[in-house]
Amino acid sequence: MRDTKVAKNSGRHEPRPGEKVIMARHTDRDGEGRHPAPPENTPRLRLKPKAPHSGYVDGAWWPHSDDLTAELPDLLAVLSVRLGPIDRVLYKFSDWGKAPAKFDTGGHPVHLDGYRLQPPNTVEVLGLDQSNRIVLLVVPPHTQPDRAHAAMMAAAAPDDDSTVDGLLMISLRDRESRTQRAASQERWDSEGGALQ
Repeated sequence: MRDTKVAKNSGRHEPRPGEKVIMARHTDRDGEGRHPAPPENTPRLRLKPKAPHSGYVDGAWWPHSDDLTAELPDLLAVLSVRLGPIDRVLYKFSDWGKAPAKFDTGGHPVHLDGYRLQPPNTVEVLGLDQSNRIVLLVVPPHTQPDRAHAAMMAAAAPDDDSTVDGLLMISLRDRESRTQRAASQERWDSEGGALQ
């Protein structure tokens, strides 16, 4: 059997009988591949089609845990196809475990900006060009699979304009209760937290 390299524009699509085809990955001028590295694990993600913005979110993400730095690399690998290199991620402090101010993924640093006033159950992912952004509904990790699937499909529907609470089927009373619990926890933490 003889080895044959098939040139990019050779016009031949099928190898001859007995030929083994060797394909080389295309690289651009700086030697890096055209696309970022694929995710290690496929994130549970649904995005609206690329079109003019509609609704409160651009899709939904269902992470496996509340560890932001463990969950983000695979998500950002997928989103970088649409956004290009990722510059920063905005998130609500109380929705996630402790996270650093920045971390490296895909060969460059990504800023993690946690805010107390960020809308709950959302993350905002920004490309290097700050006008390129995706806002995702975050389905809490321990949500029942049927409810998570329904929320993700609704959030990714092209004409969906539901609120985050509506997508997660959270009533106003539940949201107020959660907000009060979060405020109480923040007050507790700021006053010294648990007794030693």
